[in-house]
Amino acid sequence: MALLTPYKMGNFELSHRVVLAPLTRLRSPGNVPQQHAILYYSQRTTKGGFLISEATSVSVTARYPGTLGIWTKEQVEAWKPIVDVVHDKGGIFFCQLGHVGRVSNKDFQPNGQAPISSTDKGVSNQLRSDSFDAPIYTPPRKLTTQEIPLVVDDYRVAARNALDAGFDGVEIHAAHGYLIDQFMKDGVNGRTDQHRISGFCLR
Repeated sequence: MALLTPYKMGNFELSHRVVLAPLTRLRSPGNVPQQHAILYYSQRTTKGGFLISEATSVSVTARYPGTLGIWTKEQVEAWKPIVDVVHDKGGIFFCQLGHVGRVSNKDFQPNGQAPISSTDKGVSNQLRSDSFDAPIYTPPRKLTTQEIPLVVDDYRVAARNALDAGFDGVEIHAAHGYLIDQFMKDGVNGRTDQHRISGFCLR
């Protein structure tokens, strides 16, 4: 089967083409990786296999309760034994970096502030999942032109932290209605400055 044949991905030699997708688990109090994640990722690692971590928040404004983070030294140190166990079994491990943007609640934000986004349009609470206790979405605050480079820098710092934690690379989460996607969708963005639809670039 083609799925079980080797594949060269850049500098990485994969033994097969089955990839662990980024599966958010919401099991990390304080947004710090926990010991149970060592077993979780170890069980899913094969020699030459490729894994992508669950969505990992780039800053204190980027998170849900229970999601993993990588913006503090404590988080970086907690990731290290998880990354090590994947490498010890011969796996290749990328960290998925993300920011929820307006898909959030003020109770999850610093000092109870509004979530940040490309827009001040809120998410309809009719879109909440019935499959778990989803939060009520709080109307967001539109980022100013001066603030956007600071968010871009959060991604840069998070990427550096991921490498410091031992990850082999990063994947940027830019879909599913989260922050970058909020800049890329004309039905959401609505900006008239240089950050309209195609103007948000991670450089």
